[in-house]
Amino acid sequence: MDNLVERDFVKKIGILTSGGDAPGMNACIRAIVRHGTTCRLEVVGIRRGYAGLLEGDMVILGPRSVANIIQRGGTFLETARCEEMKTSDGVKKAIQNLRHENIEALITIGGDGTFRGAMALAEAGDIQVIGIPGTIDNDVYGTDYAIGFDTAINTALDAIDKIRDTAGSLQRPFFIEVMGKKRGFIALEVGIAGGAESILIPETETKVEELCLNMKHNFKRGKKSSIVIVAEGDDAGGVFSIAQQVWERLKLDYRICVLGHIQRGGSPTARDRILASKLGAAAVDALADGRSGYMVGELKGEITFTPLSDTCQKRKELDNNLLKLMKVLAT
Repeated sequence: MDNLVERDFVKKIGILTSGGDAPGMNACIRAIVRHGTTCRLEVVGIRRGYAGLLEGDMVILGPRSVANIIQRGGTFLETARCEEMKTSDGVKKAIQNLRHENIEALITIGGDGTFRGAMALAEAGDIQVIGIPGTIDNDVYGTDYAIGFDTAINTALDAIDKIRDTAGSLQRPFFIEVMGKKRGFIALEVGIAGGAESILIPETETKVEELCLNMKHNFKRGKKSSIVIVAEGDDAGGVFSIAQQVWERLKLDYRICVLGHIQRGGSPTARDRILASKLGAAAVDALADGRSGYMVGELKGEITFTPLSDTCQKRKELDNNLLKLMKVLAT
């Protein structure tokens, strides 16, 4: 059953962005503020995530406050990680600060850590809480896509396309590390889109001997270059270790490119802006309906609501069809 709160319609809501930033967060904030204003809500922006909440760092937001931010990457409310929110005292302080400002509901934008804090607030007080998935890792259970993922893979893809040009000219393998400490969503999709010869992700065991055999086979077939996409959390020791192990076996001169935080920045794609706008407006509507303790997401094109407890406890699986396609296209 839905977790509905029996109370008068909220009049004042807060927004915060927490954890790693993701392109499209600004578009989401914009949608919340403008839709909230249309619904006659007072909207408060909380700077620097839960850290700002605990310090009372807040600002009133109106339609003009969020003008000309839809195209900007990052989050203009800023973000931070906050260890204190992992404690019961931190949660109590957060609720006290919200009550002091007469904030009756809170919308949190972020990933797993953000939702753990949101769930603690929803369970500990009478504050309505709705979460919105915003993370380039796209590893949040309950939504096909998180805000920022599409921009991140397109940013990485643009870099890989450029690297492929020079890889072909120099006739050598390039090992490209993309973000993904625990999950391989970015590596898998950008690897397929970029035509990578090999994609190494945490979810599948990396066999260096097999990788070397494939590269050797490709060179015999006339391929003079090779693009290997490596998720930063790969179990074989990371991109530098893998590249060195390949060199020790094949003696092929190689190059390494670590894309790093370039994947977090930049203007969000149209897809991320639209997703962010839809989820932001849906979060406001959820509060109007009395919902609390849910994440609003999108599955198969439909707006859905997933309990925050599920987002924290259940694992989002990679697309099996993409995993099979990865092996087919790498031949």
